[in-house]
Amino acid sequence: MHTSMRRRTTAGVWRRLQAVLVALAMAARPAQCETQQSKKPLVTAVIVFGDSIMDPGNNNGLHTVVKANHPPYGKDFAGHVATGRFSNGLIPTDFIAQGLNLKQLLPPYLGVQHTPEDLLTGVSFASGATGFDPLTPIIVGVISLEQQLAYFDEYRSKLVGIAGEEETRRIIDGALFVVCAGTDDIANTYYTTPFRSAEYDVPAYVDLLLAGVESFLRNVSARGAKRIGFAGLPPIGCVPSQRTLGGGGPRRGCVPERNAAAQLYNARVQELIRELGEEDRAGFPTLVYLDIYAVIQDLVENGERHGFSETTRGCCSTGTVEVAVLCDARFAPVCDDVADHVFFDSYHPTQRAYKVIVDYIFDHYIHFLHL
Repeated sequence: MHTSMRRRTTAGVWRRLQAVLVALAMAARPAQCETQQSKKPLVTAVIVFGDSIMDPGNNNGLHTVVKANHPPYGKDFAGHVATGRFSNGLIPTDFIAQGLNLKQLLPPYLGVQHTPEDLLTGVSFASGATGFDPLTPIIVGVISLEQQLAYFDEYRSKLVGIAGEEETRRIIDGALFVVCAGTDDIANTYYTTPFRSAEYDVPAYVDLLLAGVESFLRNVSARGAKRIGFAGLPPIGCVPSQRTLGGGGPRRGCVPERNAAAQLYNARVQELIRELGEEDRAGFPTLVYLDIYAVIQDLVENGERHGFSETTRGCCSTGTVEVAVLCDARFAPVCDDVADHVFFDSYHPTQRAYKVIVDYIFDHYIHFLHL
């Protein structure tokens, strides 16, 4: 056979093979993805502020040890890529975006090349280990919530450059804003370092945090947010690292004092949200408290109901203290049964646990945000 003919034949076979592979891939796609793409988005964008629970990689370029851009993080992410998400795979921001029929992944604002569509449909400004206490981000060299607001202002200017002022206003008006922070303040700044506990008792420290919460929410409102979901704190004393550091005993039980601090904060935050809600007539946005304490407590106390067999240790190495720089595949082995674990490292849930948490939020709170 002539060489050029062989080449054309080979190219033709390869094109047909590609077509078959594409067809098989399309047929193998989950029905959920097809359904999601066919449904109308419930919001114009998702815009997120907060800490490592919501950070998809904003910390990657910082001079800090609080990063997740190395294996085994991303173990079950597409392509096994460690994107900076503090999980073996997806995190709540991704599941929220998917649940609102918006997009599959919510990108970080920093460190990636965005398409116009990425920006138009929202980003996350969250930074792992930040908090409402101004000291919290300083201790570990991460992005403060004040700086996250400054990045939002920069982001808004980019939207205007892409779509114009009127369309930008429509996007912001129709967006869901999510705020999730405070755990690092209590778990790390208060209980792990001596800087605040020597000066404040727990109620006084909660007062300090509440002042930060109120200021932040007023600043988000002033920037045009119409709907804000505000996540409360989890049972901090039941997080694997806190069981270890808080002296949970040989059986590594939950630490009641740290849970009590989280509960006090949650109660006070709900009071604040009710007070701010009374300002609705003056133009304050719809503000909904998202209780994650109950669902995470259920996961750690009754994990078997959700198919989890390990609820007190993370999947990374010993699962008792390893997180961020200490959870590194070069030094720390990772378990084979990650789907059985509520926590991936000693601080952050697994992708499957995150999915349970976000499903709970959608079932109980999304309708209050008038979506």
